[in-house]
Amino acid sequence: MDFFAHETAIIDKGALVSKNTKIWHFSHVMEKAVIGEGCNIGQNVVVSPNVVLGKNVKVQNNVSIYTGVICEDDVFLGPSMVFTNVINPRSAINRKDEYKQTLVKKGASIGANATIICGNTIGKFAFVGAGAVVTKNVEDYALVVGNPSKQIGWVSEYGHRLEFDDKGMAICKESGQVYELKNNEVKRIK
Repeated sequence: MDFFAHETAIIDKGALVSKNTKIWHFSHVMEKAVIGEGCNIGQNVVVSPNVVLGKNVKVQNNVSIYTGVICEDDVFLGPSMVFTNVINPRSAINRKDEYKQTLVKKGASIGANATIICGNTIGKFAFVGAGAVVTKNVEDYALVVGNPSKQIGWVSEYGHRLEFDDKGMAICKESGQVYELKNNEVKRIK
């Protein structure tokens, strides 16, 4: 084993866990789940079948990642945040053939207790605030909060607010990176 799993963690046969990953207390990684290199899976986490986590994904405590979720590299999933995978669940109706895919792109962060409704994409380096309920796609670099979530600004790859000038340019004070806002899309240009 080239990864760490706490003695209380359960890793089903057929799960793929890559090197330098850590899986903590009472977590369960189910068959056909794929976990990339250098991930950290917190306490009491469930990773369902066919979930894909890229490299360096950080999953905080009490998160359930259901079938249909794909997280690219460097994603942060805050404590007790929630994914769904069926739009209209009913206990008496089996809808396993109706699971919808949710994509969380590279570098995105999802805050504590946020809920991501299935079938949506969280853009790269986007930031979903704590407690937000995401009911539609989130743009790259967008900052969304509330229920239902609404975009209130833009963030840098460092997760800091960007203030754009009248020419659509912003500099991240912490990193010196330069960003351009054009046609309601942000791109890092330097």
